[in-house]
Amino acid sequence: MVPDDVTVFDDGVPAVAKLDPDLLKALRRAATEAADDGVAFHVNSGWRSPEYQNQLLRQAIAKYGSAYEASRWVATAQTSPHVSGDAVDIGPSPAAEWLSRHGAEYGLCQIYENEAWHYELRTEAIGDGCPRMYADPTQDPRMRQ
Repeated sequence: MVPDDVTVFDDGVPAVAKLDPDLLKALRRAATEAADDGVAFHVNSGWRSPEYQNQLLRQAIAKYGSAYEASRWVATAQTSPHVSGDAVDIGPSPAAEWLSRHGAEYGLCQIYENEAWHYELRTEAIGDGCPRMYADPTQDPRMRQ
């Protein structure tokens, strides 16, 4: 779990420090530009340990009543881009909205339509724009292992 008000510049927090270095660099560039617009990025979730990811999945199964419904929101530790350090959940809402408008300039793309806060690095987006989003993680081929 990430403490409140953690930013992409908080290297002492594993959720930030263990992100992919290229993702972190892009996030920091975007956050610096967003700050000029009065928008602050907070990391609601970043890198996660496999144990924590499994805990989140168990909680989601209990909440949604089935593994399938839970998989619309939480991946397994084996497939989660959070466990590999390749995903970050950004808040509050104005920050996610800023990234929705400007993220492609930094290669930062929203991957799932149902998760406005979830961003991953897609460097090709800098020139070509972000790829089409999946409706939810169940549509993402990376989640099928």
